[in-house]
Amino acid sequence: MLDVTGSEVLVVEDDSALRGLVARGLREHGLSVTTASDGTAALQTLGGGPRTRFAAVVLDIGLPDSDGRDVCQVVRSRGIEVPVLFLTARDQLHDVLAGFAAGGDDHLTKPFHVSELLARLQAMIKRSVSRPVVDTTELALDPSRHAVTGRGGHQLLTPTEFRLFAILMAGAGSVVRRRELIRAGWPDGAVVHDNTLDQYIARLRRKLSAVEPEGAISTVHGVGYRFA
Repeated sequence: MLDVTGSEVLVVEDDSALRGLVARGLREHGLSVTTASDGTAALQTLGGGPRTRFAAVVLDIGLPDSDGRDVCQVVRSRGIEVPVLFLTARDQLHDVLAGFAAGGDDHLTKPFHVSELLARLQAMIKRSVSRPVVDTTELALDPSRHAVTGRGGHQLLTPTEFRLFAILMAGAGSVVRRRELIRAGWPDGAVVHDNTLDQYIARLRRKLSAVEPEGAISTVHGVGYRFA
């Protein structure tokens, strides 16, 4: 297993108390941490790109001088491919999708435990280091058409399929547990049988294969599903 100890992380958060708490927690677990309090400072710290010394960026969406998603778009425009995890007080699906559309890799809703942030950062850094140089997957969600698009065109998705695939894309490379998928796909209180989720995943697989052969959802038996 890849050891991420010593990796440097940029934490961008305007709340000084939370910024300090996160920095201390990550340092206690062997990560090197640099902090910034707004988007301007974050972009100056990252530099003009495309090279950066950082292994990951923790980026608050609600910054005093900008939206964190706008900051992420600037980062991507500079060719900087560092993994970005958004911190947000909003967990609505459209907010999550907006983060991914801006170039983010993951998101974490406040309040959160530093241990969960650490686990997500470790997973992001490991995926980044082990990521193949050529990425042949060109799948994307199109909220305007409620569709998934790829090199082979597009496939319309039902609202439930759309929500399920959005969560799978959010955790790309990691296992998304069944209960998380059910919570994302159906309203609170809905009775969802085990085979109902499986049936929806099977339908998603068929639609994905029609537009992008490289976009696969794999089953992790007894746990959940992974989108690669």
